[in-house]
Amino acid sequence: MRVAVISDIHANLEALKQVLFDIGRSNVDSVICLGDTIGYGPDPDPVVTMIKDLEIPCVMGNHEQAVTDQNYLQWFNPLARKSLLRTIELLSGNVINFISELKPFLIHHDCRFVHGFPPDSATTYLFQVSEDQMQDAFKQLKERICFIGHTHLLQIIDFNGTGIARTPLTQSVVNLNRKNQYIINIGSVGQPRDGNNHAKYVIWDTSEDTLQVKFIPYDMVSVFNKMIAAGLPLSHAFSLL
Repeated sequence: MRVAVISDIHANLEALKQVLFDIGRSNVDSVICLGDTIGYGPDPDPVVTMIKDLEIPCVMGNHEQAVTDQNYLQWFNPLARKSLLRTIELLSGNVINFISELKPFLIHHDCRFVHGFPPDSATTYLFQVSEDQMQDAFKQLKERICFIGHTHLLQIIDFNGTGIARTPLTQSVVNLNRKNQYIINIGSVGQPRDGNNHAKYVIWDTSEDTLQVKFIPYDMVSVFNKMIAAGLPLSHAFSLL
């Protein structure tokens, strides 16, 4: 089975459309989303509606948490908070109801899917986790593989039972070791922060036990202009270019 995993779309409809187009021609059996469908970008309602209508399973991200419980707004820096307040204005009642029903994690194909860090955190960043905490997380993890997002950076964490290796992911195919456990950060569809502004997602082949990292171009200038027109923070718009 081939499973496409997407994350951190951040209301970037153009990027999502191009990623879904690529998924459609890549012989994929299912798609799973790791949250943060909203925030930063200009099209939160159409993005979530597309995820909903396509029946793509999705977990709760920290930006969704801020919509369902506005106490979480204080967790964000001032510009991200401003963006989220504008995002809330752009969301329909149906989409807010859909977001409020998202779960903190999903289990599919004997694999865990969570936004931030296992077992169920939407707010913990991978770079905040010490080596000891990482080993404890792996030992408590019932699944062999856990996919995460949140940092917008592609990275694979490999645990062989005694030691941990952290390796950046690039546009390539990675062979996994069936004896090892993995936490895999799949980057961002809508707002990458790795120096390459293409949309990112991965395809996990469960039979071959491979991970294919995809870099997808899209019309960034169009999204930039829409963000400016929507009154979203300039710094978030310029980060796309």
